[in-house]
Amino acid sequence: MLKYDIKDIKLANKGKLRIEWAEMDMPVLRIIRERFKKEKPLKGVRLGACLHVTTETANLMITLKEGGAEVALCASNPLSTQDDVAAALVKFYKIPVFAIKGEDKDTYYKHIYQVLEIKPHITMDDGADLISTLHKEKKELLKDVLGGTEETTTGVIRLRSMADDGALQYPIIAVNDAYTKHLFDNRYGTGQSTIDGILRATNRLLAGSVFVVCGYGWCGRGVAMRARGMGARVIVTEVDPLKALEAVMDGFDVMPIEEAAQIGDIFVTVTGNINVISGKTFSKMKDGSIIANTGHFDVEIDIKSLEKLSKSKRIIRDFVEEYTLKNGRRIYLLAQGRLVNLSAAEGHPAAVMDMSFANQALSAEYIFNNAKKLERKVYSVPEEIDREIARLKLEAMGIKIDTLTKEQYKYLHSWQIGT
Repeated sequence: MLKYDIKDIKLANKGKLRIEWAEMDMPVLRIIRERFKKEKPLKGVRLGACLHVTTETANLMITLKEGGAEVALCASNPLSTQDDVAAALVKFYKIPVFAIKGEDKDTYYKHIYQVLEIKPHITMDDGADLISTLHKEKKELLKDVLGGTEETTTGVIRLRSMADDGALQYPIIAVNDAYTKHLFDNRYGTGQSTIDGILRATNRLLAGSVFVVCGYGWCGRGVAMRARGMGARVIVTEVDPLKALEAVMDGFDVMPIEEAAQIGDIFVTVTGNINVISGKTFSKMKDGSIIANTGHFDVEIDIKSLEKLSKSKRIIRDFVEEYTLKNGRRIYLLAQGRLVNLSAAEGHPAAVMDMSFANQALSAEYIFNNAKKLERKVYSVPEEIDREIARLKLEAMGIKIDTLTKEQYKYLHSWQIGT
């Protein structure tokens, strides 16, 4: 009997239609699915996934199952689950799903444990919570694990730290490192979907506002670019001089967060670190300031300090909490400080996730085929996989590019030592 824990199986019909809608914008994953269906390269593999349960993830799970894998899925964020999609995966595709939008912390980890009950050979993570739980609480299962993948910058940082300490017990492929992932997913996906989440939650006009982006990595670049495109004056805050310099050269104002706090209207954290906006910063903000997070975990905004500074709070709109400070100013926190793009909106567009999840699928196949050669460390996605995904994406978009002539190829390689 199929095990699952979802909100309502009656939502399945709606979810199936939405999965089909997303699939139309995922041509690369569709090509991979067609091959997987014929070749069954993952036959006999048990694959445990902890990802955002969205329409795009559903198409990845279906692809992996078509490839022969036994798949189980739980949510990597309590607020990102699309309940109708979870229901559709269970009813129509017979995939065990353990995810309910808004689940509490205990339920979140219960669902991770339920995925681990399949005793996975391969793990697939978005934030490394599945991997972390395996290493800390389910060590007896590690002997069966061949390898895993990680989708996020935050998760890759955690796992590289584990590898450096000698704590990582199986090889990981950092899908986040793939050019076809971090360029499109982090910049274009996060940029658009974050703005989408803020607008759905607030219905505020961005044009003419002062929009503060905390962090100028790939995700921060995307958010800043899209906010400027909407007519906002964008300020970037950074701790890395190289990234700060890049932001300046890209035409953005750069200043410390304490200065930006006094003039900003909307603040978005996207760093992967803790307490990026803290008590001292809240006290300097203008009345009506809006704060959102689009970094992976809900630790970037120091909500405990915000609560201590406040005399009252109330929910004023869906995904909008109004905190009234003791000084009378009001601050609006979006989506409880969790990922605003997935909590208040639908996450990245399917066309973006097409490449991220193509990397996931092909990396899972690579792990299965090369497990005996891989060491207990974090690997980048093999370049041949990255380039093949880019080629397929261009082909799907109807775009052709040039190729080197034999003469050009020989000329470039003649500079190698010894030639």
